[in-house]
Amino acid sequence: MSWRPTYRSSKFRNVYGKVANREHCFDGIPITKNVHDNHFCAVNSKFLAVVTESAGGGSFIVIPLSQAGRLDSHYPKVCGHQGNVLDIKWNPFFENIIASCSEDTSVRVWEIPEGGLRRNMTEAVLELYGHSRRVGLIEWHPTTSGILFSAGYDYKILIWNLETGEPVKMIDCHTDVILSMSFNTDGSLLATSCKDKKLRIIEPRSGRVLQQASYKNHRVNRVVFLGNMKRLLTTGVSRWNTRQIALWDQEDLSMPVVEEDIDGLSGLLFPFYDADTHMLYLAGKGDGNIRYFEITTEKPYIQYLMEFRSPAPQKGLGVMPKHGLDVAACEVYRFYKLVTLKGLIEPISMIVPRRSDTYQEDIYPMTAGTEPALSASEWLSGIDRDPVLMSLKDGYHRPNQLVFKAPVKEKKSMVVNGIDLLENVPPRTENELLRMFFRQQDELRRLKEELTTKDVRIRQLELELNNLKNVSPKDV
Repeated sequence: MSWRPTYRSSKFRNVYGKVANREHCFDGIPITKNVHDNHFCAVNSKFLAVVTESAGGGSFIVIPLSQAGRLDSHYPKVCGHQGNVLDIKWNPFFENIIASCSEDTSVRVWEIPEGGLRRNMTEAVLELYGHSRRVGLIEWHPTTSGILFSAGYDYKILIWNLETGEPVKMIDCHTDVILSMSFNTDGSLLATSCKDKKLRIIEPRSGRVLQQASYKNHRVNRVVFLGNMKRLLTTGVSRWNTRQIALWDQEDLSMPVVEEDIDGLSGLLFPFYDADTHMLYLAGKGDGNIRYFEITTEKPYIQYLMEFRSPAPQKGLGVMPKHGLDVAACEVYRFYKLVTLKGLIEPISMIVPRRSDTYQEDIYPMTAGTEPALSASEWLSGIDRDPVLMSLKDGYHRPNQLVFKAPVKEKKSMVVNGIDLLENVPPRTENELLRMFFRQQDELRRLKEELTTKDVRIRQLELELNNLKNVSPKDV
């Protein structure tokens, strides 16, 4: 790609990246060494969540943003999964609710207490089982409070209604592993990239494929909707194995509008799009740099701006929602970079340089807020609405009055030979099988000891009864 400087009039031409001071970084975190292509990190205005390395089952750590610095080695974790955790996502409307998916085929929803964890959390608010193989991706619906999407290695996408705790739809149009999912602004369309090299646009409620692309010169890895521009951007690999980005028209996926080669490195490119500033950020897995571009509606469509460089390679990146940014410092985006070798997470702020200290309305338009536009039942009935917008002018101080309520399910039973099959769920992994075996051994040992004690007591009572019978009435 040619990086010739152009002198367009752009307010974001001089955006630069600023790494936080060491005291504002998070140190001593045992970041997972899993090679799954994901970020392993999720951020909101209260908490930072990171998937950690653990033996026997999967876990992730949740740290309040106010507790920056070196982490205690015995810091409590969320550790209810029986397999490695592959993805975590915060609910955009309930800041204490986080979803996770794992190799144990389950999706779980957790409620983090105010102020963070004080002990290990093993009990989830909801445990969702529906996939037959491990679950690699989860996404919250962008405008609905109780709808969660999960994509598994069984090539299926399940839509979960968290008001009932049940799956309401299965999208079964993929022929290989789903690599990424992205929604348009109102959540009426879902774009997916797949290992079968196809890009799809799906109507999520019906599961119908509206558009499909299989372009030989661009092998798609990741896809992202570009806000309301009716465009998609994909990252992938060209025919000559160079990293590449492509811009697509939402209405016509026969061929990309623009293709641009990036470099010849091999790491996966993660795209991040800011709909408020129309800026695109590209971060490669294992790279130390973050490139950023401006997306326009006219040629050349993708305008290169600058590059943030760092010597430390990134395993993944978390992104702060807009209402958590520092508007006084003209911060338009913030990454949380995972540096596995150092066990370090460092915030990187993307800042527009301005001399004035007043609020800059031109770089902070009305943005998607923390109130859902729809309930789960409304969305399932066919209603679509744009996000409820909020202003960042006075900072974000209004607490969300919504309360997440997990469904209370009626206890069902299926008894066979005196065993409740729904209460005693069969083990799904080898670790879980071993754990259940040792638990049963302990239970058998306890029951044998109890039986021996009762046998001794029965013999004692029989002797006492015989003594009473042998006593004559005169001796009484």
